[in-house]
Amino acid sequence: MFTYVTLGVSDFEAALDFYDKTLATLGWSRCDTDGPAGWAGWGIYEDEGRRETALWICRPFDGRPASAGNGTMVALSAATRPQVDAFFRQALACGGSSEGAPGLRPHYGPDFYVAYVRDRDGNKLAAVCRAAASI
Repeated sequence: MFTYVTLGVSDFEAALDFYDKTLATLGWSRCDTDGPAGWAGWGIYEDEGRRETALWICRPFDGRPASAGNGTMVALSAATRPQVDAFFRQALACGGSSEGAPGLRPHYGPDFYVAYVRDRDGNKLAAVCRAAASI
């Protein structure tokens, strides 16, 4: 359904460190593009941009400080529950904050294992694994 998501950041270099390390826990690496300076993305970006599934960061176009949307969240897929745990630990180690420690949320389903964090600019992220407990 989505081709990409973009989040505004205030300190681009600090955000690069946060996202490089935190998204690596989910197996994502930075996209290699010839895009504009001040942009970075993680995910899939290939075939001269015709196929794209990525999370991008940049400073806001209007020049005002980055701010998080109230009620806005980006949920990222994790293959295993240990990936969710690692995502949470790494996000906190890189200056993020907890919005909910890793664990089952049975009100969303019996296999809904998730952790919630905010990046350094307050953008809310989740890592979700819907696999059985043995994975």
